[in-house]
Amino acid sequence: MSAALYRLYNAIWYPALPFAMLAGGGDSHERLGRVRPGEIPAGDGPRIWFHASSVGEVEALSAIAQALIREVDGASAIVTTMTESGREAARRRIPDAAVHRLAPFDHPSRVRNFIAAMRPKLMVITETEIWPGYFIEARRAGARIAIVNGRVSERSFERYQWLRPLLAEALQLADLVLAQTADDARRYRDLGAPRRRVVVTGNTKFDLARLAPAPAIRPALQRYAAGAPLIVAGSTAPGEEPIVIEAWRAIAARWPRTRLAIAPRHLKRLAEIEALLRDGGLPFVKASTLPESEDHSARILLLDTMGELRALYAHAAIAFVGGSLVPGRGGQSLAEPAAAGVPVLFGPYHESQRQIAAALLDGDGGQVVKDADDLGKVCAALLAGDARRVRAGQAARRSLDLLGGAVGFSIPMLKALIAAG
Repeated sequence: MSAALYRLYNAIWYPALPFAMLAGGGDSHERLGRVRPGEIPAGDGPRIWFHASSVGEVEALSAIAQALIREVDGASAIVTTMTESGREAARRRIPDAAVHRLAPFDHPSRVRNFIAAMRPKLMVITETEIWPGYFIEARRAGARIAIVNGRVSERSFERYQWLRPLLAEALQLADLVLAQTADDARRYRDLGAPRRRVVVTGNTKFDLARLAPAPAIRPALQRYAAGAPLIVAGSTAPGEEPIVIEAWRAIAARWPRTRLAIAPRHLKRLAEIEALLRDGGLPFVKASTLPESEDHSARILLLDTMGELRALYAHAAIAFVGGSLVPGRGGQSLAEPAAAGVPVLFGPYHESQRQIAAALLDGDGGQVVKDADDLGKVCAALLAGDARRVRAGQAARRSLDLLGGAVGFSIPMLKALIAAG
């Protein structure tokens, strides 16, 4: 990276550091890249720095990280995330890592301190976490650099044009860019990644959903799910819950036993959804307060706990995946309900899930719904015929199976980088 461009980047970024500290929250010790002696992995084996943004990216990274820890002799893993929820997810999903902490702010002295203490041999970046300081300081320290599960949406690509000279110089330092799709690979190349270093591997989240066993479900939650046909609205976004509720009212009028579970993408919105349900005169129960000894009579469940959505999908009759009925979010993971063998419904704004959405639509395992009326009609058709619903769920699982293999494709190339370094 040219010294002038890097100096300009840091001149803009440095005054914002105090505000980033206030906005980002978390441990200032970690945010400032400080490392105590007891936090440094023991042993002389290769150290691998894995970096992910938050929970979803940690999920995508987990299978690769665990495989490298297992297969590279003496390897120690250092996992950093941008959010505290991501750090907690890393502790759960990558338990064999030696270190789980918040990432240092992308400022030269902060990143330099962190790298000097941790001495990674390989830095593995997930998806679109292209922080220029990470790339240049890692390369200066002699580390190899890889992007895994690389994704650049069309919307992000357009936004990145404003930063293209800076991103291009960072991407030039990458030894390997493992992209999810051919379109992602093209965008990485257009942003400046060397053509010969960009490889299409697929999406590691498909492998994770296919191969990882579903988490055990709490007995109280299982009893609730088994009490009646359950529609799970997962990872919902603002503006979607009223649509889901309107559709469910129509369904419940025809099938009075049907239950609805609402799982918002962000738990900080729980109060907003509770108010919506109360204002609509709809009794509900929160997952955190489900009785352990008997089923609850409320026909709506508000999933207010972390890490239970995937387990609940396995007990659903139908899954609707949010972030897709309103523009701007691109849809949430369709792989988890597909892995559970459940018919998958999603809205028209699913550009971040385009590959699996196309597979689900082609294989008759999923359907696009545009509004409450559409959602209600599709759910009604699936509820009316058990055989049809079972076939759609099986088709969803087959569609996911066809997309697998990204982890197995990625691991040998990453191991080769470590060996060459």
